[in-house]
Amino acid sequence: MDSSRSLCCILLLVLFGISVQYQCSASGIDANETALLLVNASEASARKMPDTLFGIFFEEINHAGAGGLWAELISNRGFESGGHNFPSSIEPWSIIGDESSVIVSTELSSCFDRNKVALRVQVLCDSKGAKLCPDGGVGVYNPGFWGMNIEQGKRYKLVFYVRSQESINLSVGLTGSNGLKKLATVVVVAANVSNWTKVEVLLEAEGTDPNSRLELRSATKGVIWFDQVSLMPMDTYKGHGFRKDLFGMLKALKPAFIRFPGGCFVEGGWLRNAFRWKETIGPWEERPGHLGDVWNYWTDDGLGHFEFLQLAEDLDALPIWVFNNGISHNDQVDTFHVLPLVQEILDGLEFARGGSDSKWGSIRAAMGHPEPFDLRYVAIGNEDCDKTQYRGNYLKFYSAIKEAYPDIKIISNCDASAKALDHPADLYDFHIYDNASTVFSLANHFDDAPRNGPKAFISEYAVHGNDAGKGSLLAALAEAGFLIGVEKNSDAVEMASYAPLFANNNDWMWKADAIVFTSSQAYGTPSYWMQHLFKESNGATLLSSTLQANSSDSLIASAITWRNEIDDNEYLRIKVVNFGSSTVALKISISGLEQNSLQSFGATKTTLTSTNVMDENSFEDPKKVSPVETLVKQVSENMDVVLSPYSFTSFDLLRKSISIRTTTTASGLESSF
Repeated sequence: MDSSRSLCCILLLVLFGISVQYQCSASGIDANETALLLVNASEASARKMPDTLFGIFFEEINHAGAGGLWAELISNRGFESGGHNFPSSIEPWSIIGDESSVIVSTELSSCFDRNKVALRVQVLCDSKGAKLCPDGGVGVYNPGFWGMNIEQGKRYKLVFYVRSQESINLSVGLTGSNGLKKLATVVVVAANVSNWTKVEVLLEAEGTDPNSRLELRSATKGVIWFDQVSLMPMDTYKGHGFRKDLFGMLKALKPAFIRFPGGCFVEGGWLRNAFRWKETIGPWEERPGHLGDVWNYWTDDGLGHFEFLQLAEDLDALPIWVFNNGISHNDQVDTFHVLPLVQEILDGLEFARGGSDSKWGSIRAAMGHPEPFDLRYVAIGNEDCDKTQYRGNYLKFYSAIKEAYPDIKIISNCDASAKALDHPADLYDFHIYDNASTVFSLANHFDDAPRNGPKAFISEYAVHGNDAGKGSLLAALAEAGFLIGVEKNSDAVEMASYAPLFANNNDWMWKADAIVFTSSQAYGTPSYWMQHLFKESNGATLLSSTLQANSSDSLIASAITWRNEIDDNEYLRIKVVNFGSSTVALKISISGLEQNSLQSFGATKTTLTSTNVMDENSFEDPKKVSPVETLVKQVSENMDVVLSPYSFTSFDLLRKSISIRTTTTASGLESSF
């Protein structure tokens, strides 16, 4: 073989190797889609986004309140869950013993005028004599909301009211689900309880069981009446009654606002079951509770008007109060008769904002909050725009509120994104629940919305139906694309919040939700983690960006600058959703930067994706679909990046460095819980 032929063969082998290497690399990323993202970082093209852009919405649905965010462990604590029916239902209370040893019934004999039902326990056995009680006595137990999470070493405050014509000797205890495992026991002895007597007991757990129950037992023959039985952990957030882990998951989202107490929960199926704020304040024992007939379960309203305002303050979020305007799903108050309801709402505003010397402000002060709450927004009704009395009722509320509180921003139920309102409003409500492709496509919905007049409040958005599952990656990606559209239209949209927020795993009435929990566990769905990548957008600066792609229908991107309050560094964040099944080779070109302002270190890439687009998180694998953050090693004004199929990717590029930020994962994002 001569030298020229050898050289030729070598060159052919080299070229063949390069070709194979390129093909292997290309097939490895399957980058059959390409795109160009142009970002203009100059101040001239930038626009500040609202400080209130992203928040949260709480509704009493899926048992989100009592037994969930509200840490009350007793279900049906006042024995009132039968509502207007009598005898009342005592579920989930159950009997310890049998009919030969104990008889349990309800009576309208309580000392509380607004909740008259009390529990009558007739003990037929005794600790001595012919009819002996079984070991431990007989009585009743409450399993809480599908089990109480009792933890060793922690303390729990038990409060109950009791009455008996004889002296009492009660065994009060926390046990495992079958009553055999003793976790905490206290004996309550009293000689004179012929009148209703309040008993307070501290129980310290000597063991752990997430499926515990509370027992009230007696081995003394006689009749005992019980009412208003409450069991609360002593370690709630700031002692305000909020379950710490669930509160922490909300706090981690850094919400700018919280809308409460519902949705449909506010309306009620019928007006008699609508949320009435005056029924939810004052001592918890005196609150009558009500049937949330839309979601069909009883709530004792321990999480009431005051507690919602306190929750907003604890979250450092603006409260948005949604109130009933005389309209439910099935009946309405005629506008001619709506003024008493208007006054009720004015009283509610005075409760929140009035001085401690005002009528309703003094009640707030007596509940432990002498200073007014920062209530700036109210929504008149929920999804009522098409109801015959809505406009008439709305105008009555609007005029009265503006006269008394001209600074309060009022939200109408009527959509003004395509057609101007025929009534005054500061914001208009917009709800969207649909399949994933529709939600993703609605990123452009507000492109042509009016820039003058009332702004949009997207108070409820989520993928719903088969695409959602119990919280899928597909749903989160569609919602992320929608929110990028919200960012780009933030001159027309002032607020947005996902819904629903919580679901007790034993009571899925709506799928999917942001946070799923049991008595002892909680995890965020992919939609929850998706929202983490938007929490720095409140008050951030939106940059001009243009996406050019050969398949642009499946790609959407935005760019912002934001300041990290932890390290005080300024970052340029580029978010891109790839809603398609192909890998995309994306070229990012950034212009308008000050010279040398983009640092070559400290940049990170955060990706939300998984091996299957319908993957979900679970208690067994709570972080299966969660953000993964890595360092970006090569940073420049022209960057080539690869977007995985069905992924949400966020790039944070460091500007004007002061300190270096370390990388985190989903676990790191939870560090404040």
